Amino acid sequence: MSNNQGHGESRHNQGHGESRQNQNAPKQELQPHPVMEQLSGVQYCVNSPPPWKEAVLLGFQHYVLSLGTNVLISTMTVSQMGGDNAEKARVIQTLLFLSGFNTLTQTMFGTRLPSVVGGSHAFLVPVISIIHAKRYRMYQEPHQRFAQTMRGIQGALVIASAFQMILGFLGLWRNVVKYLSPLSVVPLVTFTGLGLYHLAFPMLGKCIEIGLGELVLIVLISQASSSSGEITDNI
Repeated sequence: MSNNQGHGESRHNQGHGESRQNQNAPKQELQPHPVMEQLSGVQYCVNSPPPWKEAVLLGFQHYVLSLGTNVLISTMTVSQMGGDNAEKARVIQTLLFLSGFNTLTQTMFGTRLPSVVGGSHAFLVPVISIIHAKRYRMYQEPHQRFAQTMRGIQGALVIASAFQMILGFLGLWRNVVKYLSPLSVVPLVTFTGLGLYHLAFPMLGKCIEIGLGELVLIVLISQASSSSGEITDNI
């Protein structure tokens, strides 16, 4: 009996010793899986930022992309609102500043997605319908028409943004997304492109040498990128 009790006490003491050692042992931090194991073809994710040199180059690439988008949106809208080149420059400056501010805000306090927040062509169709509204055509002076039209567009954007925020905070959009597929984006992109057809192609026709070359480059780059993606997937 005494031997059994001794063995039991020794095992009990050994168990306490092992538990103390486990408690005193440093905890190992969980490391994220490598990016290539998470998503094929993606080199960097949120938890694996690129080196500073490459980050600067990638940031400049996003800047050039957002610059072209903001310049195109301003060029297509300001002239129809009655604005001149000075007002177009102010609109471009405002879009660039807000793009940078919103990008920094969402990367620090928001969803922290590796994306640049900028102007969207999806809003051009309703914006153009506001520009051609009868209430703004009654203004004969161009500067006054531009100011009143800009106020109307800003008010519409504020109301639309508040509606989106309400849907997001209440979680209603989460219930809608369950019934949507990636193909649901196709009608939006199609109608947006068709709605801008009468504006984009006349602008392209004004300088056919540059416009036609850009179309050829877009087709070649898109085909080359898709073929390179298939090669990496096979590897």
